[in-house]
Amino acid sequence: MVGLEKLGVGQLVGPEDLAYDTRSGLIYTGCADGWIKRVKVNKSNSHVTVENWVKTGGRPLGLAFGRNKEGLLNVSRHGKVRLLTDQAEGVKFRLTDSVDVAKDGMVYFADASYKYSLSEFTLDFLEGKPHGRLLSYNPRTKRTRVLVRDLYFANGVAVSPDQNSIVFCETAMVRCRKYHRRGTKNGTVTSFVDNLPGLPDNIRYAGKGNYWIALAAAPTRDLDLALMRHSLMNLTLKEKYVGMRVDLINKGGVLKVDTKGNRKAHYFNPELSLISSGKKIGNHLYCGSLFYSYIIRINLRNHSQPT
Repeated sequence: MVGLEKLGVGQLVGPEDLAYDTRSGLIYTGCADGWIKRVKVNKSNSHVTVENWVKTGGRPLGLAFGRNKEGLLNVSRHGKVRLLTDQAEGVKFRLTDSVDVAKDGMVYFADASYKYSLSEFTLDFLEGKPHGRLLSYNPRTKRTRVLVRDLYFANGVAVSPDQNSIVFCETAMVRCRKYHRRGTKNGTVTSFVDNLPGLPDNIRYAGKGNYWIALAAAPTRDLDLALMRHSLMNLTLKEKYVGMRVDLINKGGVLKVDTKGNRKAHYFNPELSLISSGKKIGNHLYCGSLFYSYIIRINLRNHSQPT
């Protein structure tokens, strides 16, 4: 991932996810200061205009446009914020972090951990236990359902182009799986892609039979040890990392796969970390992050199909 550009430096604190409005040409992103911001990009250079759009009162993570693009999920086009749901089966959400909307209006999202918050996410990894869930919200009935439970840090969510399934990321297991929402496999979970070259965060369907999976970083030895679930080892690791960010600083990037999970291209940089989203807009790939104060952009025409 060479020749990357930094957009909106200092104006975007941890732009975690990116949503693109094709009508206005604006990129929406949720930042660590609680703002959902609108970014106007100049395609010919790195100059951008950043506007504070909606103050959410929390830490906005996953973003998606609703059916008919009437507005961002929970946020009207006029900026009115409305809480849809905050619990399922009597268990409050602690780290809701990704969302997508099917063509029929059904909302699918992940709660990465019902035990730990975003500021404590490293503890969830190091505890090595499945606190994550994949859920749905029906805007007609206002009902929230748990579709899949016992996930190891449930993360990115993407409705398949045929609308038959939901692809979701399981970060700590370095894999993506598929929940079947209709058809003969309705309600079941199958494999989509295993042994990813990095820890998956958000996933987006980009058209033309391709998904883009953001890879926060390469897996670490400490994560592998934590997932062995030896209680003494987990306690030692938690003591080591309490109050610190786990050293994930290596090979952050984005992986391109087709609808069968076959790998098509891998864009990464050894110095990037905590890449949380990848969005293809025109000939450019835009990347969000929990860590940086800008959006990363690369011109795909300047890159071959690296693997």
